[in-house]
Amino acid sequence: MIAPPMTAQSITNSPASAGACARYRVVHETRYTYSSTVTLSQQYLHLTPRSFPCQQTESHLIWLDPVVNDGKDGVDYFGNLTRHVALTVPHDSLLVHAESTVSLWERYTLAQIAGTLPWECVRDMMGKEKSAATLEACRYLYASPHVASFPELEAYARASYTPGRPQLDAALDLTYRIFDDFEFDAKATDISTPLDQVLRGRRGVCQDFAQLMIGCLRSIGLPARYVSGYILTHPPAGKPRLIGADASHAWVSVFCPALGWVDFDPTNRCLVQHEHITLGWGRDFSDVTPLRGIVLGGGKQELEVQVTVTPLPLLEGA
Repeated sequence: MIAPPMTAQSITNSPASAGACARYRVVHETRYTYSSTVTLSQQYLHLTPRSFPCQQTESHLIWLDPVVNDGKDGVDYFGNLTRHVALTVPHDSLLVHAESTVSLWERYTLAQIAGTLPWECVRDMMGKEKSAATLEACRYLYASPHVASFPELEAYARASYTPGRPQLDAALDLTYRIFDDFEFDAKATDISTPLDQVLRGRRGVCQDFAQLMIGCLRSIGLPARYVSGYILTHPPAGKPRLIGADASHAWVSVFCPALGWVDFDPTNRCLVQHEHITLGWGRDFSDVTPLRGIVLGGGKQELEVQVTVTPLPLLEGA
C-alpha cells in the first residue's frame, strides 16, 4: 500500500465509546485499471460512515491515487455525507482508499421488537399522522429507480403480513423467508437486474435481497429504506482474518412508529445487531452507491474492491 498523500480528507471526532458494545476499523479500497489513459475523471463518493444513536464515527479519512488537490464535501438529501472529486491529471488507474473507526451501541433485541402494532395500523398511519418521524418515513413509501411495486411482490409479502399480525413480527418472518427461499449467487444478477427477474429466479446477492424486501414492504403500503454498509465476517476456526476478504453489504430498515427504524438482514436471516456497520441509507442502491462517476477516455476498465473489517478493543470505561 502506498503512503497516503498529505491531501487526504480526514475527519476525527472525540471518541465517544463509553457504553459501546463494539468497535471496528474498516478499510475500503477500490481500484480501477484502464486499458487507455483517462484524461478527466469526476467521482461522487458515499464512503463516510454515518453517525446516529446506534453508531458513532470516531475517525475517517479518504485519499486517492492520483492525488486530488481539490474536493468538495457535502450532505445528500437523505443526510449521508458525500465527497465529490475531480481528477484532471492523466492516469491509467485510480485507487480510492477509505478508512474509518466506528463504535456501535446496542440495538433492539428480538424480545424488544415483539408485540408491535398490527401492520395494517402502521399502513393506515402513513399519510395521516403528521409527526416529523412519520413524515420523514413517507419518503420511503414509493417506487424508486431500482425498487418497483407489482402484484407478485405484494403476494409474496402477504404470506408474512397476515391480517392483524404485529408489524415487526411480520418483518422478521419476511426476513427469514427470503433467506430460505432465495439462493446467494454472485453471478446471477448485476446492478441493473430488475426485481421481477430476481423474484422469478430466486437467486441474487445482498443488494437484490434488500431491494426485494423493500419492494415487498412498499407494495403493501409500509415504508422501508435501503442501508449500505459492511458486516463483520468470521474466519474459520483457527484461521487468521484475511486482509480484503470482507465485502460491502446491504440490508433493510423498517419504520416502526413506537421504536423508530429497525434493521433486518435478509441475506443473513437476522435482526441487525452489533456486527453491521452503516455507511448510509436511501430509497435503494442508486442513492448510496459507494462510488459513481464519469471518465473521459479509459477504454475498458477492470474493477477490484477490497474491504477489511477488523474488531478493535473497547476504550477504557466503555
